[in-house]
Amino acid sequence: MRRAQWVRGVVGGVLALGMLAGAAGCGMPPAPPAAPGPTSGPHGRSAQPGTEPDATPGTGAAPNRGAPVPGTTPDRACPEGGVRLVETGGDAAMGLRVEGFQLVNCGMQAYVLEGYPGVSLRDGRNDPVEVAVVHGTAGITTGVPDIEAAPQRVTLAPGQAAAWSVVWRNLVTDSTVPATTVAVMEIEPRPGAPRLWLRLARPFDLGNTGKLGIGPWTAVTR
Repeated sequence: MRRAQWVRGVVGGVLALGMLAGAAGCGMPPAPPAAPGPTSGPHGRSAQPGTEPDATPGTGAAPNRGAPVPGTTPDRACPEGGVRLVETGGDAAMGLRVEGFQLVNCGMQAYVLEGYPGVSLRDGRNDPVEVAVVHGTAGITTGVPDIEAAPQRVTLAPGQAAAWSVVWRNLVTDSTVPATTVAVMEIEPRPGAPRLWLRLARPFDLGNTGKLGIGPWTAVTR
């Protein structure tokens, strides 16, 4: 009799322990999966969220006038003719405006310039603007060396740039003639070359003088 009671006690204890272990197992959450290791993009570089490996960054800032332009290779931003037109800033005083530009050789071949660019002007709707484009500063002002300089031959190696400037007066000389604003410049760098369009960050406020002076190509030096 005592032996039977002892056996039942042992069996009951084992069952109780099994039930407790099962309850403890149900109440514990499963271990979290291991965090994935870093992934690599092309060429073994770690890929970061929001980036594209091997993406070519844009160049929003125009080169400073007078500073050499770093060497470049052709990319999607280089126009068909192998050169790119950029604004480099300007000056304004007492109604006189001077604005600078550079032509950057973004191709792989030397690019030769001589004399002056061919210039056409358009308004904000891309319609042609009737303005007399003259070489130099005659009838506008004096004392602007870059624009009054003698034309010269300029050869641009890949990555180099040539500078040139324009000048005008923001004057209204006839109240019956509407003032003119130029929003788009179109240039032919050399005869027969593909034309370049540039929507100006600083439109030309020509008043109604109807005249714009341009300077010759000038080599950009250190």
